[in-house]
Amino acid sequence: MSDLFRPPALDWQRLSPKYLKVRVLATLLGHGVWVPASTFGLWYLLSDTQFGFVVWAWLGLFATLFIWNLVRAPRWVRSWGYAEHNDNIYVTHGLLFRTLTCVPYGRMQLVEVDSGPIDRLFDLADVKMVTASSSGSVEIPGLDRAAAEAVRDRFIARGNELQESI
Repeated sequence: MSDLFRPPALDWQRLSPKYLKVRVLATLLGHGVWVPASTFGLWYLLSDTQFGFVVWAWLGLFATLFIWNLVRAPRWVRSWGYAEHNDNIYVTHGLLFRTLTCVPYGRMQLVEVDSGPIDRLFDLADVKMVTASSSGSVEIPGLDRAAAEAVRDRFIARGNELQESI
């Protein structure tokens, strides 16, 4: 059963090391906005009641989650990898729940390249290959801009070759 998630012996590529900074910054921004707002709301509602301790429990819970997300981020980024094969793209990721996805290039319908504001700050992009299947799409986050362009171009070229031969 351990071979089930073992990727084939291919030339595996990893995400850009800069993607770790994106994950950390997103965690800081995410927790920095909604945790203080929700804590203030709880404090406002519960400060004059016997349930004021809930505010401290709330802060403790989210401080723990915040630290957990920061500690887990490097391993999470390292868990991602992709490999291009003759007819397929393989993507693997996950810590607790591992996933290995293999999608044939011939199933590809379109290729998307996305880059949000934090990604653009670090010159990164995500490449997504969309198929006709609702679960057959693959996404590779955190690629350098040049790598994302090259992956996009290879996906499109290989998909066109395989679809023309049908």
